[in-house]
Amino acid sequence: MTHLKPRLSRTLLLAAASWAALAGAAAAQTPPRDRPATLDDVIVTGTPFGVTDRASLLAVEVLDEEYLAVAPASTLGDLVNGLPGVRSTNFAPGASRPVIRGLSGPRVQVLTNGLGMIDASSVSPDHQVAVDPAEARRIEIVRGPSTLVFGGSAIGGVVNIIDDRIPSEPAEGGLDGHISAQASTIDEGTSLGGRLKANAGPLVFTVDGFTRSASDYGVPVFPESRRLLEEEGEAAGDERTVENTFVKLDQYGAGVSWIGSRGYIGGSVKHVETTYGVPGHAHEPDPLDPDAEEEGVSIGLEQTRYDLRGELAFDSGPFSAARLSAGWADYAHTEFEGDEVGTQFFSEGYEGRLELIQRERDGWQGVVGLQLLDRTFDAVGDEAYVPRTEIAEQGLYTVQRFDRGAVGFEGGLRLDNRSLESLAGDRDFTNVSASAGVFFRPSAPLFLGLSMARNERAPSEVELFAEGAHIATGAFEVGDIDLNSEVATSIEATVHYASGPFEFDLHAYQAGYDGFIDLRPTGLEDPDSDLPIFAYVQTDATFRGFEAEASYRIWEDGERALTLSGAADWVRASTDLGPAARIPPWSVTTGLDWTSRLFDVGLQARHVGEQDRTAAFERPTDSYTLVSLKAAVRPFADRNVVLFAEAANLTDKEAREHASFQKDIAPLPGRNLRMGLTYRF
Repeated sequence: MTHLKPRLSRTLLLAAASWAALAGAAAAQTPPRDRPATLDDVIVTGTPFGVTDRASLLAVEVLDEEYLAVAPASTLGDLVNGLPGVRSTNFAPGASRPVIRGLSGPRVQVLTNGLGMIDASSVSPDHQVAVDPAEARRIEIVRGPSTLVFGGSAIGGVVNIIDDRIPSEPAEGGLDGHISAQASTIDEGTSLGGRLKANAGPLVFTVDGFTRSASDYGVPVFPESRRLLEEEGEAAGDERTVENTFVKLDQYGAGVSWIGSRGYIGGSVKHVETTYGVPGHAHEPDPLDPDAEEEGVSIGLEQTRYDLRGELAFDSGPFSAARLSAGWADYAHTEFEGDEVGTQFFSEGYEGRLELIQRERDGWQGVVGLQLLDRTFDAVGDEAYVPRTEIAEQGLYTVQRFDRGAVGFEGGLRLDNRSLESLAGDRDFTNVSASAGVFFRPSAPLFLGLSMARNERAPSEVELFAEGAHIATGAFEVGDIDLNSEVATSIEATVHYASGPFEFDLHAYQAGYDGFIDLRPTGLEDPDSDLPIFAYVQTDATFRGFEAEASYRIWEDGERALTLSGAADWVRASTDLGPAARIPPWSVTTGLDWTSRLFDVGLQARHVGEQDRTAAFERPTDSYTLVSLKAAVRPFADRNVVLFAEAANLTDKEAREHASFQKDIAPLPGRNLRMGLTYRF
């Protein structure tokens, strides 16, 4: 199989981008202007030229370094679960991906420094994302389809892990770093990690490493749900542990940059190894051995990744800077049936991005970019239900913003080509996506925005070529090689308000899908696996909902403050075939936080509603309320040492994540005490 057309397109696009970069460097225009905001105030995901969070049409949540320093040691999906509009697939403590506005899998793009993971995590919910939040300095979560920078795979949203493995700035004082450690009671979990950055003239070196381990976690009730037990005609037992939910992770990396007066260039390497159990994913014992028991399935993940990243500033010309990032990775996911190797999944390839940042002129900002991807996916074994597939993508995009203070406009355009070549057949897709928005500032504290977007997403290799038993979803899945691109047309209203002690943020949206790709039951059963046959079909769908956040500082005196906060979200999804599957119910969160120089204390209660609007073969879930208490102490004057503790699910309530395939056999953890320490120098 060849990629003659993608390679030709790639050559032409690279030539065009190179010409634009040279033209930008050579042209003489006005001198560069300083940005009005610092990096900490600027959202870079989806808007490479940077926009403050209070002036963004995108719905964005940011987890900064201070938050991440005391956050639970967990998978990415579990870490972001509970943010407005965000849930988790919650398949296992070792494998959980984000769910954004009811969408997951190939519709939610997980990135590292703006590039894809080059893994197989979107293929199946029991596949772990090949990144750990412990390596992040910052995590940005963008909700909604207006992320043209990242193409059709971000039609539902983006989670971008930003690290400092390739430094863009020297270490403060010549040497800085971070050490963290924590432990939890519910799973006997421990984690330890650290990173170091050091200067050597114009060279800046980094090194980092993390290790995390946990046993099977405890729950307040028998793991199987009441509804599942009733269907099976069984009674709840005394077991209060979700078996086969252990996890062991080791990750280490290093990087180096040359930093000059006009930019930097650097490279890095990272290696991650994870072994984790999958609850409910077991294989039948040998029928010839009457004493044999079911073999629990564990998964071993291994990835080595190399990255290159740099930026060059121009003194004059239409562009203020050029940014280059590229990554190559080799990924392997192995399912172990006891001690024996079962099915294996492999992903190898590269992704690259070149962006030219336009010089700001009288409120006009913009970016022109080129993105390339070449990846090979393969699977070997009894559950290799997707054939070997070679995937190539090329994308050319621009995002423009004009801000005159009282009023402004924003828009973008993207052209994509995606080709998939497999043993089952070949497909080629050319997609066009566009967005447009307008915003107003009637007064200094108030920002009002309205945006529209039309996004096209090419089908994934699973949706096109799947044919086989998929134990993780409990179905025999059948793809459709004739699927067309999925088209989403959306409208979103934005309100930001910040004045004195009060802040408020609201996003209300509706998205209509033409050709929504859905996995639906056929009513048939596969005779070999005894699994119901589900087929990928296309239908029309409508998603609508909102996310709201508010906070009010009740009392403030210097560094001491008492703040009341709240958040709510709701999403409803309908298709021509009925309700969409695994759509999270509404939720409301309230919190009361005391902050000061010496210590912080916070009390939070989160209520999640019941979900009885379900698709075929899907069980409802009950409502629940989780209460947590957290505290942090900074005992020294320099505030670099932080001791922290959290008591989660204080009332030890049963809670089941509706977006999870495992909700009826693996509830959320019970009461848990977590303690830790961080030291920054």
